[in-house]
Amino acid sequence: QVQLVESGGGLVQPGGSLRLSCAASGRAFTNSVMGWFRQAPGKEREFVAAISWSGIMTYYADSVKGRFTISRDNAKNTEYLQMNSLKPEDTALYYCAGRRSSVMSSDPGDYYDWGRGTQVTVSP
Repeated sequence: QVQLVESGGGLVQPGGSLRLSCAASGRAFTNSVMGWFRQAPGKEREFVAAISWSGIMTYYADSVKGRFTISRDNAKNTEYLQMNSLKPEDTALYYCAGRRSSVMSSDPGDYYDWGRGTQVTVSP
């Protein structure tokens, strides 16, 4: 059974940092592009970042470029999202997702496996 479990969310002040983790089991991780998405209340789920199986290729939404870094440790079946210089508009439920494909994509409809999310709140 495929499982993706996010952790690391919390409450942080503007300008602060958080590191999200996503532990994967089953075929969700192997040879797969992995991504992070987020959804704020009343808004659609939006792409944050994606990373290739090798970790060489990464892709970011313009809104987080230069502030967030996606990475993965294939030996641990874990991907990460380092978030720096956080802003109130980064507040959302953050989801880990598995593509089950080697093709990079920012479309949530292209991702097959999803975690339940971890809440990130940026507030003074």
